[in-house]
Amino acid sequence: MKRIAVFTSGGDSPGMNAAIRAVVRTATYHGIEVYGIMRGYSGMIKGEFVRLDSASVSNTVQKGGTILKSARSLKFMTKEGRQQAFDQLVNHGIEGLVAIGGNGTFTGATIFEEEFGIPTVGAPGTIDNDLYGTDYTIGYDTAVNTALECIDKIRDTADSHDRCFFVEVMGRDSGYIAIPCAIGGGAEIVMIPETQMSTDVVVETLQAGWKRSKTSFIVIVAEGDEEGNATQVAARVKEAIPQLDTRVTVIGHIQRGGSPTASDRLLGSQIGIAAVEGLMNGMRNVMAGIIDKKLVYTPFVDTINKKKLINQSFMRMVEILSV
Repeated sequence: MKRIAVFTSGGDSPGMNAAIRAVVRTATYHGIEVYGIMRGYSGMIKGEFVRLDSASVSNTVQKGGTILKSARSLKFMTKEGRQQAFDQLVNHGIEGLVAIGGNGTFTGATIFEEEFGIPTVGAPGTIDNDLYGTDYTIGYDTAVNTALECIDKIRDTADSHDRCFFVEVMGRDSGYIAIPCAIGGGAEIVMIPETQMSTDVVVETLQAGWKRSKTSFIVIVAEGDEEGNATQVAARVKEAIPQLDTRVTVIGHIQRGGSPTASDRLLGSQIGIAAVEGLMNGMRNVMAGIIDKKLVYTPFVDTINKKKLINQSFMRMVEILSV
């Protein structure tokens, strides 16, 4: 393999630049030319290819976001779009791809390889930490620490005014951000998509805390919880407990930005190296990940279709520590 390309796709996450840097420098180390594809699959279709070398990725490991930018591409979902992308890869002599992203990115790569035979090794880049085949995804640690910093500040004002704050964190399909934020932030309740906690249970828990002379509360709500978002849950709780002074804070996209933590820089670097060397060893349609501190390669089909389960002992921790 003499020439490969790297791209980022889907939502950005802190540590993506560390992974890009590792891909470029690993390829250079092994004598392989590397190109960056701007704006994911959209840029692949349009031919937005940039030659990268070691100097191109200097002073990037500490930066948030992605220097290759990211975009979603409806056109790549069509056979015509994928044909155009393949033609661009052929024109640039690309023999393999490193895809940094999540489920949608890997789904596209799987279809693309089946149709045109371009091998791809994936790097799990998403703050949600919901990908099967790795203990942690690139950007997750930074997102949790960013959210937790906000929650600490909210706790100060909740305590000062005897209020109940409903804090919404990211996690459309996963509570992986919400749970450590609840434990580390001293929350009384956490609501996540993986477990069914009714508003009635929230009301009962808050009332029980009130009877124990608690005067301020933090309720962490993952944005994809079945009971609704934080605003909807807070409204129903307020209706049930009119005397409760409630406020809602949506932390939002601040969780996706910022300089990556040391953990995310290390993880991005590990997986970037593994992705390139995986391609060199003939791997295709797999995601590089770390499980129990060991490098593993998981087929895209498993990463896409298998569910990464929440550790239920963490939910018990929230219950015990909120007493």
